[in-house]
Amino acid sequence: MWQAIHRLWLLALFVPCLVSAIQESDVGVIDWYKPFVGVPIIQSRATAPGFYRVSGSEGTEGRLVLSATGNNVLAALNSTDGSIAWRRIFDNEDPLSLYHVSGDVVATFSGPGGSTFRTFDLASGVLQHEIFMHPPEQGHLSEPISFGKDVSFVTEDSRPWIYTLTNGHTVTKLDAKTGVKKWEWSSEDQTSSVIFAKLSVTPEAVYVLGVTKAAKADTYSLQIVSLSPSSGESTASSGVSSKIQNPFKELLVLSDGEAAPRVVWLEKGVLRSIILLPDLKNKAQSTKGSSVKELVDVGLCGYGHFVAVTTTGISHVYQARGEKDLTSIWEYKGSDASEATAPSIFSGGLNNKNVPYIARLYWSDTQQSAAVDVYQTELEGGFGMATGFSFPFDPANHGLILHIALESQNTIGWTVHNHFIVTTSTGALQFWNQTELVWNREEGLASATVAEFVELPEKVVASNPGDDQEIFIQRVIRQISDARDFPTYLINFARRFATGSYPSAAVASLDGQLFRDAFGFRQIIVVATPYGKVYGLDSSNGAILWSRILGLGWAAEVGGQVHPVKLFVVKTVLDGGHPEVALVTQRRADNGLVDTVIFHINALTGEDVSGQAQSLSHVLQGVDVIHGPAVEAYLLQDEQKIVVLFDEFLQTYIYPDNADTQKVFQSVSSKISFSVRTNTDESGLQQKLAGQKLIQDPQLGKYVGYPTWTFSLPPGEYIQNVISPSNRAPVASFGKVLGNRTTLYKYLNPRMVVVLTIAPPKGDGKHSSCGIYLVDNVKGSIVYQAAVPGTPSRPGGKACQVKVELTENWLIYHYWDGDFGVGGQTKGYMMVSVELYEGEKLDDKTESSDLSSYSPDSANVTAYERSFLFPHAITAVTTTTTKFGISSKDLIVATDNHKIQTFPRRALNPRRPNQKPTTHEMEEGLVQYDPVLPDDPKRVLSHNYDVAQIKRIITSPALLESTALVFSYGLDMFSSRVAPSGTFDVLSEDFNKVQLVFTVLGLGAAIVVTRPMVMRKKLREKWYPNGS
Repeated sequence: MWQAIHRLWLLALFVPCLVSAIQESDVGVIDWYKPFVGVPIIQSRATAPGFYRVSGSEGTEGRLVLSATGNNVLAALNSTDGSIAWRRIFDNEDPLSLYHVSGDVVATFSGPGGSTFRTFDLASGVLQHEIFMHPPEQGHLSEPISFGKDVSFVTEDSRPWIYTLTNGHTVTKLDAKTGVKKWEWSSEDQTSSVIFAKLSVTPEAVYVLGVTKAAKADTYSLQIVSLSPSSGESTASSGVSSKIQNPFKELLVLSDGEAAPRVVWLEKGVLRSIILLPDLKNKAQSTKGSSVKELVDVGLCGYGHFVAVTTTGISHVYQARGEKDLTSIWEYKGSDASEATAPSIFSGGLNNKNVPYIARLYWSDTQQSAAVDVYQTELEGGFGMATGFSFPFDPANHGLILHIALESQNTIGWTVHNHFIVTTSTGALQFWNQTELVWNREEGLASATVAEFVELPEKVVASNPGDDQEIFIQRVIRQISDARDFPTYLINFARRFATGSYPSAAVASLDGQLFRDAFGFRQIIVVATPYGKVYGLDSSNGAILWSRILGLGWAAEVGGQVHPVKLFVVKTVLDGGHPEVALVTQRRADNGLVDTVIFHINALTGEDVSGQAQSLSHVLQGVDVIHGPAVEAYLLQDEQKIVVLFDEFLQTYIYPDNADTQKVFQSVSSKISFSVRTNTDESGLQQKLAGQKLIQDPQLGKYVGYPTWTFSLPPGEYIQNVISPSNRAPVASFGKVLGNRTTLYKYLNPRMVVVLTIAPPKGDGKHSSCGIYLVDNVKGSIVYQAAVPGTPSRPGGKACQVKVELTENWLIYHYWDGDFGVGGQTKGYMMVSVELYEGEKLDDKTESSDLSSYSPDSANVTAYERSFLFPHAITAVTTTTTKFGISSKDLIVATDNHKIQTFPRRALNPRRPNQKPTTHEMEEGLVQYDPVLPDDPKRVLSHNYDVAQIKRIITSPALLESTALVFSYGLDMFSSRVAPSGTFDVLSEDFNKVQLVFTVLGLGAAIVVTRPMVMRKKLREKWYPNGS
């Protein structure tokens, strides 16, 4: 009986979700979802984008764009519209090494050394085979990651086979239909310096090509092993005298399907090659010609073609024909960078008639456009043909073109049509049909590092130029113009009054103006990526309102990258004018110099507030604040919002730096406290947290930090991260009134930070230990601490994957516990909820929010905590934020099963009793403690969306106290809004306001009719008090 009542209480605990759960009609209205695949890995042909034909229904043929990306994703895009046909997301501990397409099959290697081999259907992405080649812990790491791995599909006696090379020394023959291993060969000395990198399979032999580093030189020599295709036994081996500088880029294997394969390499500017025969007794030969500086694999090595770039700036297209020497069949002049052109980028493939073609792309400063030259090796009559065209690429918005994959079609006679996809330095993928841009995907957003909500201003409904010289006619014309929207306003007012419905945020954005809606649901989300670009997104639909490239400043001459570090909203609509943000970045130049640069941006338009950029058509130019890296940056919110930065020597820098900001900073400098991590041993690991105060150095003329306290960890324990509260929202309640009318006062110390640590296994321990410390940032005292077990992970994984969130007096942390379980389980994920209160007993009050950290009462804290078995691993966690902090706070998490889910704070209340709740506890809304946290699908914000690899979730209050906006980003982006306590300040959609209006009008009419009657009755009673 009691168990049934307990279940009813648990159901009641989640009743709010039945009210706030998303309805099918709300999908796409109150939320939006943007799936991405990530920026392609273009350093290798084995991972770069390429076109592939797929057979459709009824004999139709389509095209997919395949690529491996930096987000560890293998993705296929529809070439017609850029939509995702399918994608496969690999685990972080299982990095994707390469992909290879053969017919309608896609093969991949992933994991250390290519430990896992998989095959997928090209059209659908369905997994066909998954084969573990070797244990991950035995994998050899390589750079680039595709080096030491190769795959070849062949047909022997009408039966398909797959040959694989993994770990740089193992060749395996697999049955393509069943995935069963027929034989496996490994090099005798796997610890030697020989690394095998390529395979070449013929009916007579399987050639395994590798390199070994010379003992006294920074070069590599070629090593070749010949294997028997039937048994895998080694039949011959040979070491070729050679001096290869970069075996990844300067070693190719050519074949044309008829003659014996040929190995080509670059040695001191000379092309050298050797034809492979089973006995490996052939000698190497050199190709005469200009000095070559680079070999380019354009994807046609299987057809005997490649490109060689010479020191004279001429690029030759070479072809291997039988046993003859390499032949140059075409040349591109001006391939090197010059004042007029950028370096050339090459691509190749087979046209619709299976004829090889080679394309070159370069940027022309003279024409201010990108140009493409395409050479078809053979058309009608056996002759080749070269064509060219230019297309209007915009480098000011998309950066530089880094890669091109082109598909050429020979339709009729000498007519050639080209379409291609380019990858840019800002992470964009663009599909062009000759000179027309068909679609553009901003894949750089899949790697966003910082993001913030920015509130929009109200809509301006009238204009007043304020010109005293305005004549009467001009004023009349202006007022008539201002009144043109009055009929629409009147209609909308009548509809709103009658139905209570307001235009949604999405509807409010249709006219292109930037203004907030009635409830503040529409805001701008400013997002910055490591690809040197910042975006302004519409929070109502995810559309890109503006985007700007972050300039390199002086580093543009030598090259470099701009990495966003922090993003601050330095001006809001309440401050007047347009809202502004300051993006703190670190510029890493290719010459090794690092500078801290701030970009000051108008959040509505993307304009440069600092005045460094000339116009919106130019890249943003930042302000160099520190000539070196910044160890920390904060936003000082006083009379004026000021960005405060500290360099390696703890010298203080402020932005903006002017007389007003200096005066404000000087007045509050004595109140500023911060902490920095320091190293205490030669390993470079940070084992100490040092608190700092500011003092003015008269010699430097700057404020400099000096230590006031030190927080040292035990030997072997190191700091992994220091986390500050993410949501500093208003506090509506400073205490909690219990059922017996006593009060628990919240411990609201605004100076607390969470320190996460990691300690290696001790003794016979199998797992690392993770420490969680809640530290007062002013005096270094520990308010709360806990130790949890680390996460067992494969090579490349993190031992401590603790997720923490701190808001007000509530601390939540999530971790893996391999020694604790519920319901027969021996391991699982745990969520610990901790609430901190003032004093040691009820009704103790120390006013911690205003109390000095040096007061003895600041350490007088009582912690309540509960552990819950959590249903999933999580990748990000935060809490909701509302305008006044009156609504309860929900916990929002991103789970490893690609969902965004909320959990009510009531369910995580650490004061839930172990036994049946008393009357007072029931009055508080407490239910009996259950160690298993319910996994309620109705609280999944992302419903059926597959929101993957979320790294961070941010929230922002709307104008309604009941509602908070949620934005999560990682590989994908998802935004929605939640009402933790229900929409108590808005009438529900099913409320019949029309009936209410008619009822009020009816009552009003009744009053008008009956009032004279009542007045006459009262008058009669005065004349005839006795009723006569």
